Amino acid sequence: MDPQIPENIVASDNQTNFSVIKKIPAGLRRKKFNPESSSPWYRKMYGRLKNDSQVLRSTVQSAFVLLCVWIGIEFHLFVKWGMSEGRASFFERPPGVEGFLPISALMGMLHWLYGGTINTIHPAGTIILLAIIAVSVVMKKAFCSWMCPIGTLSEALWMLGQKLFKRNITIWRWLDYPLRSLKYLLLLFFVFTIARMSLNDLETFINSPYNKVADIKMYLFFAEISQFALWTIIGLMLLSVVIKNFWCRFLCPYGALLGITGLLSPFRITRVKESCIDCELCTKACPSNINVHQTGQVWSDECTSCLRCIEECPVKETLVLRRTKQSTTVAPWVFGTLVVGVFIAITGLGILTGHWRNSVSKDEYQYRFENMDSPLYNHARGSVPQYGPRD
Repeated sequence: MDPQIPENIVASDNQTNFSVIKKIPAGLRRKKFNPESSSPWYRKMYGRLKNDSQVLRSTVQSAFVLLCVWIGIEFHLFVKWGMSEGRASFFERPPGVEGFLPISALMGMLHWLYGGTINTIHPAGTIILLAIIAVSVVMKKAFCSWMCPIGTLSEALWMLGQKLFKRNITIWRWLDYPLRSLKYLLLLFFVFTIARMSLNDLETFINSPYNKVADIKMYLFFAEISQFALWTIIGLMLLSVVIKNFWCRFLCPYGALLGITGLLSPFRITRVKESCIDCELCTKACPSNINVHQTGQVWSDECTSCLRCIEECPVKETLVLRRTKQSTTVAPWVFGTLVVGVFIAITGLGILTGHWRNSVSKDEYQYRFENMDSPLYNHARGSVPQYGPRD
């Protein structure tokens, strides 16, 4: 124990004792940012972004959600043009929509690894997947809690559940482990299925009529959603209200992939045992139900680097972000900047090198819109219908 921290401050028997927090000496207490009322609004905002990781994270989440909404509106207008047989005003198809085609992106990445070139049908999908994995390799599953729109929605739902019911349901540990394995089984299925494909098989799929309109088919799936699909989505959302991050924790194969690649990250949430007062606020704040207060460094594949635990710790320099236990502390605002910076750097490189917009012309899209009901644009039972050079 740190000699500067009196013994009576430490909670006994490892039980949470919130009253001890008030007894922390002023010199050891972590101060919350409180801007001066006379400061200009932009200085207050800058101060909050720099000193409160959750304000910074919420800002990044909101910006990314707005970006996805913008992409959605542009894509809606593009589809509206296509479905009108060219009568409506033409809007360019936004390449960013390919970020919502994970299977095509995974095939595109494997095609790149096998053949050394990025395909021209959904190049942005491959670049976005590369950026997401790169963020994970450097900053664990930070994409999930900082940028992913599904992760943001999931977080909003369980926070709504806390407000409505004052708590969320915690799954029994004996049931939690097998449920969490489901997303890894789904990932294994997709990776195993795609990894068996040869370079020729990949090119056949990538250049197929179906894959060329996969984003349009996805749009029509939601625009003309079946009752079964609608109630499935509603069910998942309701489960996310009462159970924190239900989809992300148990079913998302993307989360499984990032959990694995995130193990390579040099950054770890680190607890300095000598100054820890065992208040357990860090564990209570963790949306992934990690026992942060019992570990030296958080290695869990479920950690999304949301930094909520660090923000809740009342003793300064006790719960920090470091590469090793003895290395220099990384400020949360630096970490958040890296999350956004790595993603923007890789997607920006894709744009600058011409691997962003696809090679499907306006005339070809119009032709495919007109023939969307053809069996060539179905993907029944995982197989792609045979097609000729003119298809």
